[in-house]
This record gives sequence, structure tokens and C-alpha cells, in this order.
Amino acid sequence: MTTTHNLGFPRIGAKRELKFALESYWKGESSRDALKALGAQLRQRHWNDQAGLDLVPVGDFAFYDQVLDMSFTLGNLPARVQGFHGDALDNYFRVARGRSAQGAEDHAGCCGGVAAGEMTKWFDTNYHYIVPEFTADTQFKLDASRLLEQLAEARAQGVKAKPVLVGPVTYLSIGKAKDDSDKLALLPRLLPVYAELLETLAAQGVEWVQIDEPVLVTELDADWQHAFNAAYHQLKAARVKILVATYFGQLQENKYLAANLPVAGLHVDAINGRDDVVPLLSMLPAHKVLSLGVINGRNIWKSDLSATLDWLEPLAERLGERLWIAPSCSLLHVPVDLASEQKLDAEVKSWLAYALQKLDELRVLAAALRHGRDAVKDQLAANRAALAARRASPRVKNPAVQAAVARLDSQLGRRESIYAQRAPKQAALLKLPPFPTTTIGSFPQTAQIRHARSEYKAGRLDAVGYKAAMQAEIQRSVREQEALDLDVLVHGEAERNDMVEYFGEQLEGYAFSQFGWVQSYGSRCVKPPILFGDISRPKAMTVEWTQYAQSLTQRPMKGMLTGPVTILNWSFVRDDQPRSASCKQLALAIREEVLDLEKAGVRVIQIDEAALREGLPLRKAQWQDYLDWAVESFRITANGVRDETQIHTHMCYSEFNDIIASIADMDADVITIETSRSDMELLDAFDNFRYPNEIGPGVYDIHSPNIPSQEHMVQLMRKAAERVPAERLWVNPDCGLKTRQWAEVLPALTNMVAAAKTLRAAA
Repeated sequence: MTTTHNLGFPRIGAKRELKFALESYWKGESSRDALKALGAQLRQRHWNDQAGLDLVPVGDFAFYDQVLDMSFTLGNLPARVQGFHGDALDNYFRVARGRSAQGAEDHAGCCGGVAAGEMTKWFDTNYHYIVPEFTADTQFKLDASRLLEQLAEARAQGVKAKPVLVGPVTYLSIGKAKDDSDKLALLPRLLPVYAELLETLAAQGVEWVQIDEPVLVTELDADWQHAFNAAYHQLKAARVKILVATYFGQLQENKYLAANLPVAGLHVDAINGRDDVVPLLSMLPAHKVLSLGVINGRNIWKSDLSATLDWLEPLAERLGERLWIAPSCSLLHVPVDLASEQKLDAEVKSWLAYALQKLDELRVLAAALRHGRDAVKDQLAANRAALAARRASPRVKNPAVQAAVARLDSQLGRRESIYAQRAPKQAALLKLPPFPTTTIGSFPQTAQIRHARSEYKAGRLDAVGYKAAMQAEIQRSVREQEALDLDVLVHGEAERNDMVEYFGEQLEGYAFSQFGWVQSYGSRCVKPPILFGDISRPKAMTVEWTQYAQSLTQRPMKGMLTGPVTILNWSFVRDDQPRSASCKQLALAIREEVLDLEKAGVRVIQIDEAALREGLPLRKAQWQDYLDWAVESFRITANGVRDETQIHTHMCYSEFNDIIASIADMDADVITIETSRSDMELLDAFDNFRYPNEIGPGVYDIHSPNIPSQEHMVQLMRKAAERVPAERLWVNPDCGLKTRQWAEVLPALTNMVAAAKTLRAAA
């Protein structure tokens, strides 16, 4: 009998209950007990949603981040939070966001907060984790209380529990040494804590433990390969059965290593790593379970169940009870329930599957393998009909768009002149001071903005009233920026619900959900638009708002756009053509918007590519192909303008040092980039690479409520000036300000402008 299981479930709730509970707690409006009770309710509901599976994950729920949970389980807390009193949850949030709840901080006497942990992308997803911190002196000490509490809850509910852990090798790999120490040197200290944890779970009667080791799908040198063997040979004595789970990519040269780890089972991503499966069959020891991720846990299209069974049935016959099936990865990366969508385009909806529907697909596959296809013939027929309808839909293909992409040539991606010739022309036009100041684009999305948007969508506010409300917010943003004495202004993006969804709503080829929320980090949820067809731009999307903002000031006003690579990477993307083809369609559409902004007199245009880095394949050998079409797409978008028009781009919360040459190839006049949480670590890239254009290394961590001091920002910029000529440096936050409050933003930006003026005076 084929075993069914799941690797993880979305934790935010179908209606973002966790988001609202967290934000209420942080504001001091609700109690710690209320937050914990909500967490327990969500876990109970989600375990019930997974009923019928043979094994259900426990420990995949987190109040902020599963990697941060693992750090606390291992007793690996940064020294800066170890002296604070209060509940462990308070320290947890201090590491996550710089401070805990308002009342808790008052009690602990640390109202100013602490430095939040660095945040970066979880492999090639848009989920952000809190980076573990190490030094040569790091010690580990088990605290299994969180996991044991959730295990007890699951047991009380009758759940067939499979605890989930971040594996020891992956944990070290994704962390950062805060000194010059070797992370792998910590493995001998770390493994006894894992062994103790496994023994603790065994004492609770746990049979199977899922240990996530996604780093196995990356290129590993000999030391890291040896670390895997050392780790699991030490852990094999545990009285539990270990399922090592890999996902997001192919094992390739790591197949033999993974297959022969001394564990009871191996999970592989059979969506991205299908080619690994057949070779693994001859490598696996005869006793070992092979779990196949046969349902895509990263995208929302219905699976082709008949085609999946075509290749799965022979494997089931060969492996028998050793075959397990599951989604390819945790369902954290997809929305919860398609049934909640009452306003989604009906035709597109018929092509989709959210988390609950993916588990239904898994159950259909299991029933077919156990009892034959006739047992689920109606479900298989409905699935085939939906897939056929999608393929035949005239809404998917647009011959005019495909012809435009076919006509693309390299000339479209070239500026009239090189940067050295453009820069003086832009300087003469803009007349900016040294260390010019700007923000990344968005200002706080106030309650008034959200209310007006809600009323407009509900039909209780007409278009004229909505426009007036948004213009009032734009006026406020411009007025505040002039009072702050910022040099290059933005309109604040009051009219935008999300930097990707806003554009998708105005492009042909997209559909939109009402409840398609996924977690990006902490309480931050995004609703990726659904890219189902060829992309075109029927009309201008931002010009009117930007023109209005410019009419309110004599200072330069940036036009704010999201770039094609980010729109692609932050959408649920069609799976019936290469991603590169969809990206070039987006590039042509956004290029039209860039040219219309320039025609409207906008002289500074920012094209955000925050997600450029996260789209990189996990294997460096595959990077160049991606970077070639990604950079080309940006250049197609950006480079049709005159020399005098200054093009900005923005990137955040990823590791950029190893692709700095490709970032330079984008040839943006100015790049603003996140560096504040990493203490300007990005600038290490400039030790060996001379970045040719202007750069604004972020000095204000907008994902924390903490207000940085003027002195701190001056210090960061002086560190930047050691690597980049001062005349090419900008001063700016590290990301947009939509998630912050005006009460935080204004003092922080006041300090930022003062820092810039201090730098100018000293120049």
C-alpha cells in the first residue's frame, strides 16, 4: 500500500488569521495567551484539513519562521537578546523583527529594540527566513518545548504525527558566521543536540521524523558532502525512522550520497527532479523508502493526474510499500483553499488547485495506486477535461504578442550612450546635491487608504471618490517629503495594493484571486497574480498618478514601476511555455509604460527588480542561462529612453555579491539595494569588482519598527564610501515603506536626511 504524507501546510490561515493576530499582539492590543490560542486553533484546523493522509507534519507551524524556530530549538540565540527577561516568545520576536509586543518591551526595558536578525530568501522562493548566526564560540542547547507541545496537541486530536525539522547540514549551510570561523567546525557541537532531540521524540512514541535537507539539491564540495555522511552516521542510532527530505531541484551528482545516507527514507522532488527518480531506484538500499513529490507544491495549476499515474504505476509495482507519495515540497508556498474563491474568473479557476485541492489530488493518486484507476475514474475524467479546456482556451495564446517577442533584437536593450556619457547630462538636468536622498517608492498604507480601497472594490465608493481619496494621500506623501527635505520624491503608491498585483490587474493575460494569500515573511502576506496567458498592456498604468504627483512639487518625481523579472517571479506563472518567454512578454509591456512616463515629462524612473536574485537556479552551472534572459528582459524594459532620463532599479533581501557583474550588466543609472540588516555586507563584492554606476546601499531597515539613529546611518554610509566613490552614492531606505506607520517613518527619514547632510558637510 502506497503511503501518503505531506511535508508542510500553509500556516497563515485561509483568511490570514495569523497575520492579524500577530499584528494585534505586536501593537499591544491583544495578549500573548490570545496569540498562542489562535496558533493552537490554526494547527487543529490544518491537521483536520490533512485528515486521511497516512502521516501529517507536526512542527511546520511557526509564529514567524520555521528556521527561526529551529534556532530556538537548538538554543542558538544571538548574544544581543540573551540578557532580556520575559517570555521566550518575546525574544523570538526580537530576533525576528527587532522587538516584541509593545507591552512586553515596556516590561523588559528595551523600548528601543535590538538589531533584528538578517532576513533572506529560502532557496529560490519568495519566502524569507531569519538567517541563523554563528561564531567560533557558538554553543547549542536543546529546547524541545515548542515541538513537544505541538506533538501533544496533535496526539490529542488523533493525528498520525510526523515531526518536521530543518536538517543539521542545511541549518549550518544557510546560516552565517559573524566572524571568520568555519561553520562546518560547529557540526560536532550541533549533532549531539539533534541526537538528543530525536531521542526525546522517540521517548514520545514518534515513529517517523522528517528532516529537511534541501541543500542536497545544490552543488556541494567535498567538505559538505562529508558533513552529510558524518551527520547521518552519527544520527542513525536514533530510535526513530528518519525521512531525509529534499526539494526545489535535482539531486544530480548528489544522488548516490542521498540514496546511501543511513536513514530509513528519502524524499525527492519529482516535479523538478523527475530525471533523478529512475537512477535512484538502482542506488537505494532494498529496505529504504522512496518518497516522491508528485504534486507541485510551488504553483497552483492542476496536476495531470493521468500522466502522473502513467509513470507512477510501474514504480509502485516495483517498490510496493516502499513507495510514498507527497507534494514536491511544503505547501507553505501556495494559498489554502480554492473553494473560498467566489470572484475568481470561473474559467481560470477551473484550471487551479490550492493546498487543500492538492491534497485531494494526492488522495486520488493514492486511491488509483491502491485500488486501480476505475476506483477514481470520475475524478480522473474531470481532471482530463479541465486540462483539455485550458489547452484549448483562446484566452491563453495571443498571436500579436508572440510575433512581437519573435521580432526582438539586441538593439532594444541598449541605451543611446554609455553611463559615463549619460551621467553628466542627468546631473545637469536634475541638479542634485552630493549624497542625494530618496525613498524606494511606497509610503505607509494607512487605514484610510485600505478603507477607501475596500469601499471602492465593494462598489460603495465610485471612481471619482476613490481617485480623490488617493490624490489626497499622494498630496500628503509629497508634502511630508518636502518637509523632510528629500531630494528625489515618490508619489507614495497609495493606489497600489501590491507592487506586482497592481500591474497584473492592468495587463492582459492575468487573473486575480480574492484569497490567494501566501506568506512572504512574518505577518507579511502577498497575493500573487495568476499569469495564465500571453501578456499585453491595453493602456497606461501609472502615468496619471505620477503626473499628478509631479504637479505638486518642483522637485524631481520618480515614476515607480515593477520590473518584468520581479513580476514573473512573484506571480503564479503559467507552466505551458518557458519562463523566459513570459518574461520577455512582460518586458515589452512594461517598456511601453516606461516610454509613456518619459513622454509625460518624468525624468527619473525606477524599475524594481527585487526578485532578480531569487529566480536564480539553485545550481551555479545553470545560472548564466537565467541571468542572460533576465538581464536582457530588464534592458528591453529600461533602455528605450533618452540619455537624460535617469533609470533606477531596486533589489532587496537576497545574496547579491555573487551576481554583481550581472547586476552591472543591467546598466541602470542608479541601483538601490538592501544592505542595512547585513551591515553593508554587500559591499564586500566591491573588493574585487568595480561597480560602474551609482548605488544607494540601504541604511534604514524598514522590516523592523526600530528607528535608526543619524549616527548609525552616517557610519553605514562611511563604510560604503570606502568601497564606492562618494560622488556615486545615494542615501535611502533598504525597501519600500508601505508596511510601516507614519509615526515610525517620519523620525527615521528625518535622521536619514540629517545623515546625508552630515556626509555632505564633511565631503
